[in-house]
Amino acid sequence: MGLLWKRRVLPGDIQDSEGARKTLPGIKRLCRRLTKIRADGRYGGSRVAWVKAKFACDLEVVKRTDGGKGFTVLPKRWIVERTLAWLVQNRRLSKDYEATLQSSEAWIDLAMISLMVRRLAKS
Repeated sequence: MGLLWKRRVLPGDIQDSEGARKTLPGIKRLCRRLTKIRADGRYGGSRVAWVKAKFACDLEVVKRTDGGKGFTVLPKRWIVERTLAWLVQNRRLSKDYEATLQSSEAWIDLAMISLMVRRLAKS
């Protein structure tokens, strides 16, 4: 459905792979039946074995094809891109207005709550 399970806002000087090391333990506690995690090409290499050993999950790296020209839809990656598009529809998340990481996380939570409430109101 593209809804967030867990979010963590980190400073810009922390690499994505290090952020994953800090975020993944919380996701596994939240969803014990999790068996597959999809990530972009940056998470390949030794991280695949680390995820398998630490969380008993398969890390599937979704890479772009080198031969393709222009925009290409990648399997399952569109779900992440769609979720990010939903988030930036909120003015406070369209730019970096926040002074603290906690307020950025709070605005992400509010955006997802708003999205879920709108969906519930329709049904």
